[in-house]
Amino acid sequence: MTIKHALSALLFVTSAAYAQVRMDEGRVVLPSFAIDRTEVTIAQFERYVHATGTVTRAEKEGGGFEYGAGWERRPGWSWRKPDGQTTRADMPAVHLDFAEAQAYCRWAGGRLPTGAEWQTAGFTELRDAPPAPWTKGRTYPWATGDSPQGANTSDPDPWPRAAPAGATRQGVNGLYDMGANVWEWTTDSTDATGRERRTVGGSWWYGAFNMKADVKAFKPADFYAVYIGFRCVYDR
Repeated sequence: MTIKHALSALLFVTSAAYAQVRMDEGRVVLPSFAIDRTEVTIAQFERYVHATGTVTRAEKEGGGFEYGAGWERRPGWSWRKPDGQTTRADMPAVHLDFAEAQAYCRWAGGRLPTGAEWQTAGFTELRDAPPAPWTKGRTYPWATGDSPQGANTSDPDPWPRAAPAGATRQGVNGLYDMGANVWEWTTDSTDATGRERRTVGGSWWYGAFNMKADVKAFKPADFYAVYIGFRCVYDR
């Protein structure tokens, strides 16, 4: 092999390794699976839309929902403009029903988590050498640690509505927004039909009480709203 060929081979291997690191930067690898470090963002969902030509139900059906005097449809609100106006690309992608979230995860090489997977990742520190103040093997009362401080709830905080990915306090396993910001879809269902699916974590609309791991908040699987997003897990 010539020096030129050797350098080319080294460059290829280095580039491949760099690409793998870049892909893994957005995920936390746990013993049984990997999980997105943040909720799926507008930028990430936009790449999926460009690749697949997907048009979401909120876009086709006249806009997503927000709770006012009951659930009210907001014209023009969708994952592109969660509150009806152009926003940052690192905001969570919302106004997506269960099937739409699951389709994105499959396209990305993953799937939506079960409730048990989400709870384990969000509350039990599993990293081999976590930074202070985290302790390996400990299950915390909140996804943010010993208190809900630093999460984006309806309590006083810097964010009047949803917060950008990575803006809130980093929590258990180095994850963001496993408590509050936006609800997240899981595959848990009330029965075999799958007509209702469990959402977890709470959102900016609610107080910290909905961040707790044992909250059972099921929603119609075909529902989409301004405060429901998701993240994916990836089998190892």
